[in-house]
Amino acid sequence: MKKQPVKDNDGWFRDSQSGSFDNADTAKYQKYMAAYKAKQKEQEERVALQKDVSQLKSEMGDIKSLLLTLVQNQEKTL
Repeated sequence: MKKQPVKDNDGWFRDSQSGSFDNADTAKYQKYMAAYKAKQKEQEERVALQKDVSQLKSEMGDIKSLLLTLVQNQEKTL
């Protein structure tokens, strides 16, 4: 198994047998993984927020419907 440096990418090596790429710079890798995890967390938070907003819209629709029913029933009794 011989690892060859990747042109124009310091710290990266290509395994000549498997064709896989390896990163020898652990600091860059950790920085990349931290950014990746932060992006994933942000995306999860965005999805949760969209779900919450959608649920609130649905509940507001239910409240509006109940209020209209109350008003109609109140008008009938007058």
